Formats: sequence, structure tokens, C-alpha cells
Amino acid sequence: MSLAEALTTIGPIERLTLGDRVYGHMRELLMSGRLAPGEKLSLRATAEILGVSIMPVREAVSRLVADRALEVTPNRAVRVPILDAAQFRELTTVRVEIEGFAAERAAALAGPDDIERIAAAERAFRDLSHAPAPDLAEAVRLNKEFHFAVYAATGLSTLMEIVGGLWLKVGPVINLDLRANPERLATGGAVRFHADALAAIRRGDGPATRAAIAGDIAGAADFILAKGGLSEGAADKT
Repeated sequence: MSLAEALTTIGPIERLTLGDRVYGHMRELLMSGRLAPGEKLSLRATAEILGVSIMPVREAVSRLVADRALEVTPNRAVRVPILDAAQFRELTTVRVEIEGFAAERAAALAGPDDIERIAAAERAFRDLSHAPAPDLAEAVRLNKEFHFAVYAATGLSTLMEIVGGLWLKVGPVINLDLRANPERLATGGAVRFHADALAAIRRGDGPATRAAIAGDIAGAADFILAKGGLSEGAADKT
């Protein structure tokens, strides 16, 4: 076997640095709603949990601060930003437009494998939602998995980057919706909107898919705002 043939059996070497990996893990935690608004992060504790030195954690946190997914308070603490109601409404407006567009494109472009992945994500979220004692943190993650399965069907990497940036900011706030209580999860609109979106994608109905995803986003936002979990004034920066 020649050197070229031998190297072919290995395949490309992953070029992610340790900082990249830590960034990816922390990004996923934020997007999946595993971290709540206002939650503080200890760089040292994070490094110990991940089994790495503090340097890659500091690098990842710096990138997430630049993404506006984390913030440094005046007393130098690192925390998940606390959005006020006006900021959340603005994010919701943008999400309805961007993610609605992505959903409509997905209906036109989704192939059989895409639809299978979307259906699996819809089923997993639905089954958990109707469980006697659902894991609410897992429900938040599965909700994210469904949405991203839909958007990934577009095959548009730039669009996925934009959507990912939005979810970095809104992911922690979704805690206030899906983690509110099991009854909200079972009887809320998320299960219905997901089912409607899947059915519309199967039909290739772009406008109906957009409407279902927009309804899901708006319904969750309305609940969060009605619950009063977000301040109407400027967020506390301490």
C-alpha cells in the first residue's frame, strides 16, 4: 500500500482545537436552553467539569461574549444575559421572519432523508411531552432539535449560521416556556405546531410550514411575556 493509499484510509484530520470543542459544547448548552438567564459561569469550575485547563474555557467564553451569548458584568462575573421584554420581542420578531423563511424553504427542498429526520425529531418531542413525568430540560433540547432538523433541510449554511446566532440569545429564555410545568408542555401549542409543520413539509406546502413555525415561535413568546418573567425595563447589569 502506498503512502497516499494509507493516508486515504485515515481520512481528514479533525482540525478543531480544544478551545473550539469547549466553545461548541458551551454553544450547544446555550442553544438548547440548558443555561438559564442570569446564570453565572465559573471558568475554573467549567474547566474542572470538562477536564480541561482554564485556557480553552477562557477562549470559548471570550468568543461567546463576542457573540453576545454571554456577558461580563461590571464586577467581572461571566453570566448568561438577562433579556428585558423589549429585547425579547425584538428577537421574536426577527425569529418569526428568519425562521419562517427557513421553514418555507425547507418545505420546497426537503428530501426523503430530511423528512425522516424531521419526523423522528417531531416524534421524540411529542412522546416526551405526553410522558407522565417528562424531563423538562430534555424537552427544551428536543424542541431545538426539531427546529434545526427543519432548517437544516434547506441546505443553506449561511442561513443556519444566522439561525444559530438567534438561538444563542433566545435559547436560555425558552426555559421560561417549556420548563414552566409539565401541564404546559403537554397541552401547549408546541406539539400541535410541530405536527402541523411536519405535515406541511410532507405536502411540500411552504406557506403552511412557515405559518406553523411562526405560530410555534409566537405562541411560546406570548406565554413567556404573559407570565411576566421578563422585566419591562433595562436588564440588571450587576
